[in-house]
Amino acid sequence: MQLRKWQSECVERALRHFNGAHKHFLCLATPGSGKSIMAAELAAKLFEDDQIDFVLCFSPSVNISQGLKQTFSNRLECRFDGVIGSVGCSYTYQGMLAFKADFWQLLIKNRVLVIFDEIHHCAGSSLEDANAWGEEILLNIQAQAQYTLALTGTPWRSDQAPIVLSRYRGPDNQIQCDYVYGLKEAVTDDVCRSPHIVLIDNDKIAVTNEENETKTYRSLDELLKNSSISYQSIIENHEAIQYILTLATNKLKAIKQCNPNAAGLIVASSVSHAADILNTLKVAFNETAQIVTYKEDDPSTKINEFRNSTTNWIVSVGMISEGTDIPRLQVCCHLSRVKTELYFRQVLGRILRTNDSLNQQAWLYTFAEPKLVEFASRIAEEIPDIPVIFSEPIEIKLKQEFPQQYNMTVKTMPPSNSNILNIGRLSIDTQTPSYSIELSSRHILGTPTSLSFELLGGFREKVVSTFNSPF
Repeated sequence: MQLRKWQSECVERALRHFNGAHKHFLCLATPGSGKSIMAAELAAKLFEDDQIDFVLCFSPSVNISQGLKQTFSNRLECRFDGVIGSVGCSYTYQGMLAFKADFWQLLIKNRVLVIFDEIHHCAGSSLEDANAWGEEILLNIQAQAQYTLALTGTPWRSDQAPIVLSRYRGPDNQIQCDYVYGLKEAVTDDVCRSPHIVLIDNDKIAVTNEENETKTYRSLDELLKNSSISYQSIIENHEAIQYILTLATNKLKAIKQCNPNAAGLIVASSVSHAADILNTLKVAFNETAQIVTYKEDDPSTKINEFRNSTTNWIVSVGMISEGTDIPRLQVCCHLSRVKTELYFRQVLGRILRTNDSLNQQAWLYTFAEPKLVEFASRIAEEIPDIPVIFSEPIEIKLKQEFPQQYNMTVKTMPPSNSNILNIGRLSIDTQTPSYSIELSSRHILGTPTSLSFELLGGFREKVVSTFNSPF
């Protein structure tokens, strides 16, 4: 296979690194750039140079593990399933916890290259601050492996813990990567698609409390910062979902005029949320769609079926967040309640992998929640300014919050005036209906209360286009 320039460079640098008496190599490469192919090539070179006897791969999910197994088997032209005659095997991090002492003897008695995909799942600079997966690596792999190759597209953790086998320097404990291939370089090289992020907002939101006092907010930012209305209530609102799906399905239809096999991903917040979205796609939009959640009997099979199908949409809850290779995905709706930068970038990465199709646009739609706006504005940064904590975690007991229960009624309002937004060379003309949403919250922190909010203004979109995209 013909390697991309960055893959060849990374392999050569890793070989020099290992020959220089260094055992652990960390590669930061943007999602969709081909990290697994690079890793398989490195393993092949080490076999050719008689520097290793066996390869172990670890990754965060069964689907990724199966993909690594196939990639390594193809490149090494040998079985990669751990049976007699194979040169390696691929496991999940969860499976690592079940291994007994006799399994780890493999690393003591043989020269083993251990590869970690999405290494940021494994935390720990020592046993005191390690999570379960990081502890296994520190105890059984760090000193015993001949070499290790750690791969990641997002080299930090939302809990600010250090990533296992990584080096940190400076007063801010900045992670030190041995090779970096960023999104900007990947877009320039046509390795990844240039992302366009659409942030949906509303300019007139009225909130009425139980005393019948009404306050108006000019944006979701104001609403979420200054009222008791939750982001969850927005992403679960039927009319808001209808609007974001209208934008997303229209965009996918436009892309499919050039790429008939293009598809879309919707990341939902819960199984019931996903089921509602699936029903809306099928009934209201007449779209072909399927669902994949942790409740499915065999979610990895469903994902593989979708990868090779002509179904337009897949609705997921935590099953296609990172590492899953479905190049025909080009449109995504981020409707999860998880609002961390790590997760945001992982979701965005699902639509960045290029293929042979004519149209290589990538569009992510979400609401203008303050944190998501912040993440979108600095998507070009490879390593956000997040400090790393080198100390034993402190257990904090939080007060229990009572679940919120809602009654909702919806009334359609007359169409609003056209909203026109100009961003650089972009011009978006949006003519949208307004909606009135009445929300009754009966139990918020144990105190009976009543709130209602109305979206009186028209929806509007702000498009964040990166790297001087022509679109």
